Amino acid sequence: MSPTVRSDSDNDDNENVLVNSTHNRKLKKGVHFTHDEDDEDGIIKKKNKDQNTVRVNDYSKRSNFDEQPKRQNEADDDDDKVKSSNRSHPDRKSKKKKISNDKLQGVSGGYSWEDELKRSWDLVTVDEEGDMTALVASLVEARKKRAAQKVVTPYQRGIIRSLILVLDCSEAMAEKDLRPNRNVMSIQYAIDFTHEFFDQNPISQLGIVIMKNGLAQLLTPVSGNPQEHIDALKSIRRQEPKGNPSLQNALEMARGLLLPVPAHCTREVLIVFGGLSSTDPGDIHQTIQSLVEEKIRVKVIGLSAQVAICQELCKATNYNDDSFYRIILDETHFKELFDEAVTPLPVNKINKGFTLVKMGFPTRVFEDSPSFCACHSKLVYGGYFCPNCQNKVCSLPIVCPCCDLMLILSTHLARSYHHLMPLKTFSEVPHTENFPTDNCFSCQIRFPVLRNQKTGELLTSSRYRCTDCKQDFCIDCDVFIHEVLHNCPGCEAKAIV
Repeated sequence: MSPTVRSDSDNDDNENVLVNSTHNRKLKKGVHFTHDEDDEDGIIKKKNKDQNTVRVNDYSKRSNFDEQPKRQNEADDDDDKVKSSNRSHPDRKSKKKKISNDKLQGVSGGYSWEDELKRSWDLVTVDEEGDMTALVASLVEARKKRAAQKVVTPYQRGIIRSLILVLDCSEAMAEKDLRPNRNVMSIQYAIDFTHEFFDQNPISQLGIVIMKNGLAQLLTPVSGNPQEHIDALKSIRRQEPKGNPSLQNALEMARGLLLPVPAHCTREVLIVFGGLSSTDPGDIHQTIQSLVEEKIRVKVIGLSAQVAICQELCKATNYNDDSFYRIILDETHFKELFDEAVTPLPVNKINKGFTLVKMGFPTRVFEDSPSFCACHSKLVYGGYFCPNCQNKVCSLPIVCPCCDLMLILSTHLARSYHHLMPLKTFSEVPHTENFPTDNCFSCQIRFPVLRNQKTGELLTSSRYRCTDCKQDFCIDCDVFIHEVLHNCPGCEAKAIV
């Protein structure tokens, strides 16, 4: 309600009334709020629009001051009525107060604004000297410990894989919830995934498809050359995301690329999907049914909310297992979901089959003059000659372009073997027992000592022991052994009798 201010046009324009501070205070008390235009004469009179001086009518002041006691008496009468009604209905006030208290009650029993605020940065504890070295070291060790703990159950896995990586390059990938945006981070993680995929699966093949403007575009064909895929991914890093994604077009293109793959290879599709809808030209359920019939398994990494068609796609192509559709939580979780796709999938009982695969193991030949290779039709010095058709190829592993023979090296087969028989996880040594040695068995560096600054007791032993050879390793060697070597140095150092 705004205060009503009125002007007296009958008074003389030259008359000005000076009001002292005492009268000003009285006038402030006398101002009333109303929408009624028929009220008695106003308290403060407003001059015409072309004048800036304010004049106060003596009569209005006098009448207003006389009405103040009346209003006070009326307010007192209203208070008496409220009190009497509360006495006659004692539950009304207490009930209202109880409801309001329940809404404002906090976790500790008091009001919600009285609760102590808990922020993530308040949970960081330091010692009396403000040193955070022990805390940071323990956090780093915990992260490395999680990286070393992987599934060690031996499964029958398909080590010869054919995987199609589908990247979303639509408008949804321009969102900046991932820094600098979704598109740039997805491409960078795809480059890292390509490095890791061919390092852990040297005899597998990869192809890349992007979704853009409602279409599916082939970025790189299916091949075993990692550098070709990395160069193609780097070329689209600066391109701006456009249009809408189309799951059906991407799945149909991936299905066409996986059709000529031999039966002994696994057929997989990994989709990075950032949108909430899909622009499809036809019935996507028919496409899903065709993928199921051809035993193509699909995994989806979602960057937004969960989409029903993606969940149906993953569940139908993975034998009613809905764990292949995951939504990222942050950048670290995004990277972890990419790393999970590096490990080959277990062979399901439904599509399990035993077939013998013919492979060739060529030797490298050096030449004084260049000759054409069969894979790229370029002049190169030296290469590998297929033992079946004697055609030259540039690099391994590769499928011979002439006789379709799989050409690999013995080291490639050995590096793929660790997926079938993974190395056991090392157990952490309790910090309460006596340690047989102070140095790591692998790198021969002294184990770090992390103590509580106040009590002086050990926070962790920083030792991880192999259950077979009983040798202790540091956390860095533990991660390196499980992610790169895949063989325990202590077990390999044992004398064979």
